[in-house]
Amino acid sequence: MDILTQHDLQTLMDAAHTICVSIFLPTPRAGEDIQKPAITLKNALKEAEQQLLASGLRRPEVVKLLAPFEALLPNMLFWREQSDGLALFGAAGFVRSYRLPIPFKATVVVGPRFHVKPLLPMLAYDRRFFILALSQERIRLLAGVRETADEVDLGDMPTGMREALGESAPERQLQFHTRSGGPGRRDAMFHGHGGEEETKQRIVQFFRRVDQGLQMLLGGEQAPLVLAGVEYLLPIYRQITRYPAVLDEAITGSPEKLSAQELHARAWPLVERVFRQKRDAAAARWAPTAQAGRTVTRLEEVVRAAHQGRVETLFVALDVERWGRFDAQSGAVMLHDQAAPDNEDLLGLAVIFTLRGRGAVYAVPSGEVPDGGPAAAILRY
Repeated sequence: MDILTQHDLQTLMDAAHTICVSIFLPTPRAGEDIQKPAITLKNALKEAEQQLLASGLRRPEVVKLLAPFEALLPNMLFWREQSDGLALFGAAGFVRSYRLPIPFKATVVVGPRFHVKPLLPMLAYDRRFFILALSQERIRLLAGVRETADEVDLGDMPTGMREALGESAPERQLQFHTRSGGPGRRDAMFHGHGGEEETKQRIVQFFRRVDQGLQMLLGGEQAPLVLAGVEYLLPIYRQITRYPAVLDEAITGSPEKLSAQELHARAWPLVERVFRQKRDAAAARWAPTAQAGRTVTRLEEVVRAAHQGRVETLFVALDVERWGRFDAQSGAVMLHDQAAPDNEDLLGLAVIFTLRGRGAVYAVPSGEVPDGGPAAAILRY
């Protein structure tokens, strides 16, 4: 799968194009029918073509805009390397695709901005997380949401100690035991080629390379990171990493033979507790802030407040859309009955504005939004 970084999100949110095309597709995992998503994309492109022509674009412009996506149709290698969902974004001179662990509903939206609402599981504070599986032989990074997790393409990041250090890597099998390092602490003692301290320093060197790669992949991220590995490696990595949201709890034992879904099953209970605490704390603030006059629930007011950077916490329904237009100059919000090339999902727009203003977004079923509407916001002022 692909990593959807904060920079990527900012690029999508800040994109300034006359016409933006957003396509979301469900896709099969490896070994499943790879023809079906290509057929689904072909149908989606026909729908996008109709919407683009209706928006006033000439056919040659439409063909040029959709050409990068048309080129994917016969690419069997591309369809073999999918996650649960595929998100495609296109505009004049702009093309992005993301394989993500979200089983999207097939959706095509043409409008003045990219449609990011289906990405909410990767945007919200209470749904996404990472797992870093540590071993000397293989490093894996997984991105997860509530339902599933999938491995991230690490690019040039070193995935094994010998790859990272070459001939300076220690012997493959290290003997070790632990000794008490004080109350609640266990330190690793190593026995292998080069001696205890030299062996540990090589592991430290390797983990520094790993963490550098992690910072490049996840720069600016704040989502929880769960470590998975044998007990003597975890404290070494904790001392090195600069990632700001490593959980205290971890998955202990060798992760090498654990599948992505097995790692997800062990990690989710750990992050769910953290998410629940944050979400419950945010929900508990609703009543007193509402009494203080610092909440809004009408969608028009939510959008305006988010645009002004006043939204501290946004609760938004995952399972609904509200189409319309927002005039940034006047602050006017117009609601429409359905999607059209000249409007956009106002809930997604509220999410964009809230994230730009460094507010927290909680994606919940519609029945769990305070006061029962599609969105509700706690204001900074």
